[in-house]
Amino acid sequence: MLDRAENLLHDHYSGKDYWDVKLGTAIGGPYLGVHLRRRDFIWGHRKDVPSIQGAVKKINSLMKLHKLERVFVATDAVADEIEELKRLLPGMVRFEPSWEEVELYKDGGIAIIDQWICTHSRYFIGTSVSTFSFRIHEEREILGFDPKTTYNRFCGDEEKTCEQPTHWKIVY
Repeated sequence: MLDRAENLLHDHYSGKDYWDVKLGTAIGGPYLGVHLRRRDFIWGHRKDVPSIQGAVKKINSLMKLHKLERVFVATDAVADEIEELKRLLPGMVRFEPSWEEVELYKDGGIAIIDQWICTHSRYFIGTSVSTFSFRIHEEREILGFDPKTTYNRFCGDEEKTCEQPTHWKIVY
């Protein structure tokens, strides 16, 4: 008896047939994944980065569109901005590590945890020209998420044309 179609492909694991079955099957958890870069991006990329109010407006719109009640936010925002986000987004969740976890995983490990949670969201929106967001796009592509739920970015409040990230299809 076959419980999964993948069992037919064991002799060809990681071959084209395997990935044809695997790709496009990822759905993601019942939450919106957000990477909202702040700090130096506010100064270096002013036109691409929304205000907190602009980001909240977009997040609420996406949550309504995708019928989601939770949003996971990975951000380097200052404490006042994080408090404002929490106040304006009742369904907001963040990974806020204890001091012991920071000592154990260090900043790089904490960033990887944020990326992994965003990667497994139902829909992801990131920050323009951010390597952090790019890595999430890449992981979602590898895992087989729909590009329409993967290659998305925030637009600046005054941005006239908001070009979305390029879809770099991985060829197996």
